[in-house]
Amino acid sequence: MKLSNAEMQEINTILEKYCNTKEALSMKNFCQHGSVSTYKHVMYVTRVCYYLNKHFGLGADVKSLVVGAFLHDFYLYDWHEKDDSHKWHGFSHAHTALLNADARFALTDKERDIIAHHMWPLNLTKLPRCREALLVCLVDKYCSTVETLTMRSAESAF
Repeated sequence: MKLSNAEMQEINTILEKYCNTKEALSMKNFCQHGSVSTYKHVMYVTRVCYYLNKHFGLGADVKSLVVGAFLHDFYLYDWHEKDDSHKWHGFSHAHTALLNADARFALTDKERDIIAHHMWPLNLTKLPRCREALLVCLVDKYCSTVETLTMRSAESAF
């Protein structure tokens, strides 16, 4: 799987107003899986989702897919810190990410759905309601597994 320069440019253009904010850049300081930062993780998920959508003709709305994938873990803390507020991270961070993203950006309903439901089936009642949300949910599991098992930078994985 390799994205062309034009495909990377399309992703970068869509994310221009999101990825250079102070809050988004702070995700570079938070560990996600292995040695991968939250920022690298969300970029990895974004690139894989974009690739699958484009190359397999999945018909997802590209802007909503890219924005939702980038913001799906916009919870803005290091969940590895020993803190009672992080104890239920797997169950609560999607809601926190949605609150943070909604407070900072004008989100579409699809983007909200992607963020709120990306942890299904762990959060059994949070079933993805659109193809973009289902794609991010599944790709997030794949990317998380790759990051956890290989402990490598997400940039080298895609």
